[in-house]
Amino acid sequence: MIISKANYFCYHIRFQTTYLINFKYEIKTEQGMKPGRIIDTLVLWIILAIPFLGNGQQLTQIQKGYWVACGDDKVLIINPAIASDSSAIVWKWQFGESANQIPKEYSNYFKSIDECKPVFSNKKILITSSTGATCLLNIADKKIEFYAKTPMAHSADILPGKLVAVANSTHPKGNSLDLYQLDQPEKPIYKDTLYSGHGVVWNNRLQQLFVLGYDDLRTYKLTDAKKSLTLVNTIKIPGQGGHDLSRIDDNRLLVSFTDGVVIFSIKERKFDPFSPLADAHHIKSINWNAKTNRLVYTKAEESWWTYNIYATNPNQKVYIPTLKLYKVRVCD
Repeated sequence: MIISKANYFCYHIRFQTTYLINFKYEIKTEQGMKPGRIIDTLVLWIILAIPFLGNGQQLTQIQKGYWVACGDDKVLIINPAIASDSSAIVWKWQFGESANQIPKEYSNYFKSIDECKPVFSNKKILITSSTGATCLLNIADKKIEFYAKTPMAHSADILPGKLVAVANSTHPKGNSLDLYQLDQPEKPIYKDTLYSGHGVVWNNRLQQLFVLGYDDLRTYKLTDAKKSLTLVNTIKIPGQGGHDLSRIDDNRLLVSFTDGVVIFSIKERKFDPFSPLADAHHIKSINWNAKTNRLVYTKAEESWWTYNIYATNPNQKVYIPTLKLYKVRVCD
């Protein structure tokens, strides 16, 4: 069940109103409340509180405008319209909830989740972890539908033909771009070397895969058999330490690196400063809606993580003190 902002406040008002009415009834009755009245009050209170206290945990699909955030071994879905703290969380998942669905060794591989990308009409989340794994999680029942060992994985995306591409960062068995079939866990069908792989975005209109490494942005295309990738071209980014890659539209990408953020024009093959964060350092994730000018991002503040998600237009800072946040994605 998706609780809209309007329903949320409706439930909240009903809950508070019921509580106040019963409280006033109790203090105005000289001999106290009768047992029957107490039971009726408690039942009504519990019924009205369920949707409020449940915080939307029965989601089956992420609503547009919601945020998906991750860090440690957790993924959160946030409704930023509700609040600017943990009360905005409408759904959450911790790897332990699904650990028994896949081999036991994976418990060591999902300790530092660093990607949480909504996919398949926002009904699933593609998750990577720098401690060594990638999985596809169904939101409704929290079932893991794909998994693989991916050393120092930092990003992934879904490709046509039920394929998933994963970018692995610096690790003796990483520094690679891997391609898998979703119905064949743990069996890569293609690999290419990629130093400090950090970003993967599939462009469906162009039928191209864009991949971010330490200091370059690559373009790949699927082979005719859709069992492999072919490198089309490579361009150096205007900085080092490539970190995040996100889609603006069919012709533009956002690229963050150690010392700034730029827009890449696919057609013109050139980079331009992204003025709101052109000189920002250590942007870990960035999402920008060019039509609304809404910007949502995270930046390293406590070593490599943060407790805050930042947004502009309107300005907002969501504070989650219980999680070492790494990335945030906006559902569109």
